[in-house]
Amino acid sequence: MPQSRIRVKDAAALLGVSDDTVRRWIDSGTLASSKDDAGRIVVEGTDLATFAREHASPPPDPTGTESSARNRLVGLVTKVTSDTVMSEVEMQCGPFTVVSLMSTESVRNLDLAPGKVAVAVVKATTVIVEAP
Repeated sequence: MPQSRIRVKDAAALLGVSDDTVRRWIDSGTLASSKDDAGRIVVEGTDLATFAREHASPPPDPTGTESSARNRLVGLVTKVTSDTVMSEVEMQCGPFTVVSLMSTESVRNLDLAPGKVAVAVVKATTVIVEAP
C-alpha cells in the first residue's frame, strides 16, 4: 500500500499547529521530511502519525474519574439550549465542536453553562471512519 505524503500546511492543520511550528520541527530533526517531485517539503503519513501519537498532550481531565470509555474530550461549554425535558449542549474540544443531547435535569445537576470546563465522554460500538 503506498504511503501518503503530507505537505507542511496540511500536517500543521492535522496537528493543530502553525506551518512555522512544523517547519521548526523539521529543521531541528524532530520530524522527518523529504521533498516531493515538485520540490515541496512533505512528511510521510506514517511518520506524522507516529509523531502525533508520541507528542499528544491532551488537557488534563479535571474530573479525575475512572472510566472504561477511552475517548474523553476536555473542552469548554459554548452553548446550552434547554426546554423543560431535554437540552442540547455544545462544547468546543480543541478544534472540534461536540454536541450532546441530554436531559435538562442532567444539565442542572452538572451545572453546565457557557464558559464551564467539561469532559465529553464518547463510548460507541459504531464509529464511522471515512477517507478522502
